[in-house]
Amino acid sequence: MEKPTEYLSKSPALRALTYRNYQLFFTGHGLSLIGTWVQQVAVSWLVYRLTDSALLLGIAGFAGTIPCFFLTPLGGVCADRWSRRKILITTQFLSMLLAFILALLFFSGAIVIWQIIAVSFLLGCVNAFDMPARHSFVYDIVTVKEDLGNAIALNALLFNGARIIGPTAAGMIIARSGEGACFVINALSFIAVLIALSAMRIDAIKISVEKRQHPLKELLLGLKYALGFRKIRNILFFGTVIGFVGMPYGVLMPMYAKDTLHGNSATLGFLTGAAGIGALAGALYLARRKSAYGLGNIIMATCVVFGTGIVLLSMSKSFPVSLVLMFFCGLGLMLQTASSNVTLQSIVQDDMRGRIMSFYIFSFMGAAPFGCLIAGAAAARIGLENTLMISGAVCIATAGVFHSVFKMGKD
Repeated sequence: MEKPTEYLSKSPALRALTYRNYQLFFTGHGLSLIGTWVQQVAVSWLVYRLTDSALLLGIAGFAGTIPCFFLTPLGGVCADRWSRRKILITTQFLSMLLAFILALLFFSGAIVIWQIIAVSFLLGCVNAFDMPARHSFVYDIVTVKEDLGNAIALNALLFNGARIIGPTAAGMIIARSGEGACFVINALSFIAVLIALSAMRIDAIKISVEKRQHPLKELLLGLKYALGFRKIRNILFFGTVIGFVGMPYGVLMPMYAKDTLHGNSATLGFLTGAAGIGALAGALYLARRKSAYGLGNIIMATCVVFGTGIVLLSMSKSFPVSLVLMFFCGLGLMLQTASSNVTLQSIVQDDMRGRIMSFYIFSFMGAAPFGCLIAGAAAARIGLENTLMISGAVCIATAGVFHSVFKMGKD
């Protein structure tokens, strides 16, 4: 195991960076994530600018996430059967290609909403295979189990650091150069992660793969394993509910920035960035934890923080107050999802890792497209404020129900 510096080896918050392959992953993936956030904000802003429709904003979010509902479990089977690095190289290349296509459509001067939805759908299909491989790949490049939780927390730190930089940059880029420049920046950012994946010394890593069976049978074996393990089952059921009612709040942020706060693309960028700062704070906390013990209580408590933030956000008309509330929304949602990830990775059987992580992604992301669709329709019918208030209240109630019924706080 190669350790770059004595300082890193002694820092509890940075111990996963003692692995050369993880250093490459952290650097390349970090640059790519900034581009991804730049494009995500640009797409949502472009959809709302072209249509001025909350419903179409919800449909665009639905199109980008619905493939997770159908394809993510298959992506998990692939992650357990084949080289995860090769899967990631393929998915990252395809994501880069789709970003270039979006840029070409924009600069053609004739981009229309159905083209944006189509590209979002294709990108969702790619992500359905990318996410299970990426989550389980961490285990391949951080070989000491005790450091796995730190690596997952650093991934969350990376994701949310990009969440701060990307949306803020996107708001300024859109105001100065338009959404097309954001798509080009995202496409170019994938070069970094492709170089990093290619430079890894992966031959020394042994990936545990069970004897090959029919993919459907392997999928059913993974599902049986997940449903038969109480803690895994509870986390997945909880994630499904929160993914359905909570995660779609982000899809409505362009409407909130423009109609409630009377702002522009920069307003949206700062709101999303504030949520990223909150999530970053949560990731720093998790990175310093030495074990997964007690994370069940954190999952419940931070869901309450998240839901309360959404409820209060629905009543806020002040930009500074909204920034503070977005901080707590980001903090709560990140701690909840990352704590679930760490808990699952610490207890799951190695040869089931790809499938269990695909079910975890499915629980949040598979429910989210339906939540996006309903949230967009609800905002158009009963108003944005009422939609956000109901979503937040359901998150709070869900935390209470799952804590008492399933006793998820028990470790």
